[in-house]
Amino acid sequence: MRATKRRGLLAFAASALAIWLTVYPVLAQSPEDEEVRRIMEKSLSVVELDKEITRIAEQQKAIAGQLDQSRSSLQTQELIMDKQREEAGAVLRAYYTGERDILMTALLKSGNLADLLTMLDYFNFIFSHDKVTLNEYKQQYNGIQKGIQQLDRESKQLAEVEVRLKEQRDRVSALSKDIDSSLSGRSDEEKLRQMISELTDFWQNVGLLEVRKYFSALSKAMKNMPDWVQNNKDLLEIDGFNYTLSIPEDKLNAFLREQNEMFNNFAFAFTNDAVIVTGKRDGLEVKLTGRYTVEETDEGTAILFHVNELVFNGLVLPDTTRQSLEKEFDLGFYPQRIVSFLKAKSVSIEDGKLIVKLAVNL
Repeated sequence: MRATKRRGLLAFAASALAIWLTVYPVLAQSPEDEEVRRIMEKSLSVVELDKEITRIAEQQKAIAGQLDQSRSSLQTQELIMDKQREEAGAVLRAYYTGERDILMTALLKSGNLADLLTMLDYFNFIFSHDKVTLNEYKQQYNGIQKGIQQLDRESKQLAEVEVRLKEQRDRVSALSKDIDSSLSGRSDEEKLRQMISELTDFWQNVGLLEVRKYFSALSKAMKNMPDWVQNNKDLLEIDGFNYTLSIPEDKLNAFLREQNEMFNNFAFAFTNDAVIVTGKRDGLEVKLTGRYTVEETDEGTAILFHVNELVFNGLVLPDTTRQSLEKEFDLGFYPQRIVSFLKAKSVSIEDGKLIVKLAVNL
């Protein structure tokens, strides 16, 4: 059963690839072809934005459910607190009206040691109970305050999610109208709509899987970079308490190809303060442009990679796709894994090299 299903998927992938290879070469050959490319790009953005809308809608539902649960919990806490408030009020009134003074008078009038000890025990019991009552009220009050703060946070989060959901729906609506407007009246409208359908199927069933393979392989390789740096001491210069890590693009590419044969047709290039990553195999092309930044994480300072642009077979993917992949796959690396006491200070690109300035973390 599994073998049959797999053969079916492979057959579909081969068919989708054949279809795409008949479409892809004609794009961007002339102004007319450039218009077709833009239409295809927008249609791909609609597909990806629809996924983001589904994801945000699910997040909205989850937050709304949590908000309802928090409100219910807060109402229960408030009912408990009402009772606790009455008991605490009774204790405070007793002190304010002097009712507890009777105990002190009785204690002072104790005629013998046995009566004194009995009164002390009783006195201690009363005041201990009063203290417990007041402390419980205080805890309930603090709990209510935290519950209100939690509600505020969840309400704001829900409002932000609803805004994002509306923004993405507006984007899809605008893109869909733009696509319909561009197709309307064209002699090849039906043909282009068929191409859009084929492109959508190809991206969802083949293209996205390929892009994810690249990101997954890169993420795994970056986890091994600290060990690689330790085995290549020439990459690290030491000047007192300051360290400089210099990684030329050719050495980085060699390292990647050692990690995975997929990178034999894949390359990093450092140019103009940007990182350009390109890969091509089996008629599929992926290109991403990004940058490295120094940021604080749970593991300390990290050199994190951010995707500025992601292009699949000549078509620019929307920001939501970039952000989703960036969140799922960590393409950064961590200086503390090279030497535990090091902290990253800056990262830059110079003369085809990635330059990371490090210092001893005192």
